[in-house]
Amino acid sequence: MNLYALLQKRLADGGRPVHVGLIGAGKFGAMFLAQAAKVRGIEVAAIADLSPERAKSACRAVGWSDALIERTQFLEDGLALIAGEGLDREIDVVIDATGDPPAGIAHALAAAEHGKHIVMVNVEADVLAGPLLAERCRKAGVVYSMAYGDQPALVCEMVDWARACGLEVIAAGKGTKYLPSYHASTPETVWPHYGLTPEQAKAAGMNPQMFNSFLDGTKSAIEMAAIANATGLTPPQDGLAFPPCGVDDLPLVLRPREDGGQLETSGQVEVISSLERDGRPVYRDLRWGVYVVFGAGEGTGGDYTAACFQQYGLVTDPSGRTSAMYKPYHLIGLELGISVLSAALRGEPTGSSQSWHGDVAATAKRPLKAGEVLDGEGGFTVWGKLIPAGRSLGLGALPIGLAKGVTLTRDIAEGAPLTWADVAVDSDQQAVAVRREMEAAAGTAAKAAE
Repeated sequence: MNLYALLQKRLADGGRPVHVGLIGAGKFGAMFLAQAAKVRGIEVAAIADLSPERAKSACRAVGWSDALIERTQFLEDGLALIAGEGLDREIDVVIDATGDPPAGIAHALAAAEHGKHIVMVNVEADVLAGPLLAERCRKAGVVYSMAYGDQPALVCEMVDWARACGLEVIAAGKGTKYLPSYHASTPETVWPHYGLTPEQAKAAGMNPQMFNSFLDGTKSAIEMAAIANATGLTPPQDGLAFPPCGVDDLPLVLRPREDGGQLETSGQVEVISSLERDGRPVYRDLRWGVYVVFGAGEGTGGDYTAACFQQYGLVTDPSGRTSAMYKPYHLIGLELGISVLSAALRGEPTGSSQSWHGDVAATAKRPLKAGEVLDGEGGFTVWGKLIPAGRSLGLGALPIGLAKGVTLTRDIAEGAPLTWADVAVDSDQQAVAVRREMEAAAGTAAKAAE
């Protein structure tokens, strides 16, 4: 990885720094700001946030000088940033760190229109319509990229590594803290699971709905859908299983059931839990990390490769043919500069949606009544379940990214998937129209393949 060397060569050859426009100055964005100020050759030219003063406060909190803040332009409107309205420096790379699906779709389409590379921290938007957005950007000649430092991009890197080595990818994913009861968690019940009181969380400025989306399984489903769409790996048919598993047991647990493991099939995404089902901690868990399970294969060289696994100390399954690599931590926005420089200097994404394989269906947390208004990811009404895109199309499933601010038209049983027919939606909204366009294209392609 010679990105830093390429950046310094650019400067030495008389090129200007890479100019970045950040949309959304929350935690992820703030972590990037802390590091960007340290890299010679990266300049944050503009920051768009609904509250520019909050964005300036974030800059101060990460240690920016008054002079650096003064040099940076602050806006309220992300679309104006992408269009370059009133900016004194041309933006090369846009970062969407809003976490808002409709906003992310609007920003990605605008980036394509204005010829700007875009790094989508906004994985919620990517899962809602990523394959379509990525294609629009590719046709416009700009990069549409996952955010390095976030788990999906790191998993995609590990999958690419394994495939480039000629290894068979059996499973890939991440770790998290999970128990089945967490699917019912709400913003009112979330904090004890994190060892906090509501007062402590409020004092720290922590958003209960956002943190609950990590706990109730929605964020895991979103991240695995993004990985499936970028790599072609298969989602499980009826949601993630979250098997308890430590790093030493990866090649044992994450192999197909027919081979003694817990996967539906080889080549699958899955999330492992850091808790046993009785609540005990898993030994050597991977709560903060990512992994890929790979095999030596049965064809040419397979026996020799398996022998090398043993010779070089890899932990394997009993056959000796399946092993794993893992990364114990991910550094979130601290690593985001990798995506920025890859886009600007190489014209390459750090992971990107290729085709529609996985979707996240809004699923009722409790019995819901007609007339209720859904409150989206991490809220009181629904959680997101990972399912294959084909199954989502067949069900007419309502994507979790559009399950906010819409009214139910009929009662829904606890645990049931919600469908388009269950809610009143505004078909003229850009995010709805783009999602429906992607679904229509997928449906046409499926019929043509029959």
